[in-house]
Amino acid sequence: MNYISSAQNPVIREVKALKQKKYREEKGMFFIEGIRFVEEALKEGVQIHKILVSDKLADTTSGSEILEKVNNGGYSVFELPHKLFVEVSDTQNPQGILAVLDIKDYNIEDIWDNKNFFIILDSIQDPGNMGTIIRTADAAGATGVIVSKGCVDVYNPKVLRSTMGSVFHVPICLSEDIFKVMDSMKKRGVKICASHLEGNCDYFELGYKKDIAIIIGNEANGISEEVKNYADVLVRIPMPGRAESLNASVAAGILMYEVLRKNIGKQ
Repeated sequence: MNYISSAQNPVIREVKALKQKKYREEKGMFFIEGIRFVEEALKEGVQIHKILVSDKLADTTSGSEILEKVNNGGYSVFELPHKLFVEVSDTQNPQGILAVLDIKDYNIEDIWDNKNFFIILDSIQDPGNMGTIIRTADAAGATGVIVSKGCVDVYNPKVLRSTMGSVFHVPICLSEDIFKVMDSMKKRGVKICASHLEGNCDYFELGYKKDIAIIIGNEANGISEEVKNYADVLVRIPMPGRAESLNASVAAGILMYEVLRKNIGKQ
């Protein structure tokens, strides 16, 4: 284990820089924080560049256990004073461990399956919504999540925390052109369904087949007109109350689990 005491150390400066989207994209790396999150990364066998730990990590049982794992796992581990760790951390009360990882960017052609079930995100802006949708997609058994260019960065620390580790379980495709992706889907027989207030049927009336993609739009404006016109079918979620709209992650969850409900006995 290496020891770092200076905030000017290149390792510290690199991790701080990874809080910025531009630097994450330039380096193809991001960092995760917390005992549970790092444990999930270890379990999934993802590429870990380095691990930073606070000198207070071993003060708790769970901290001591993960410290033993990383020290015995052949990783590049750096210990630093807790005060310096707090400076590097993106959380108010850090648990004392973070890991720098490679960004794994999937291509749609890499993840075709015999049960194609995709979530397409059109300009989702809220980090909490993005993370929750990824987590729900993981729970519902989605094949992959397609993220449009206008969305919040998947590797934003707030997004990552909201995924609760699901970022390692479900393939995420960062798409510069979701229309090209949707063309590829249609050629393979995937039905593209969009949640929209002008939907011509309620979501539970649709016979969701195995090969389907669900589009979830921007929190304020919904899906764009161009994306709307690309969809094979528009569905609405009934709202007999006085609210004008649903939270994007709630709408996504309703639709994902309707797909699961309709197909659960066919898998």
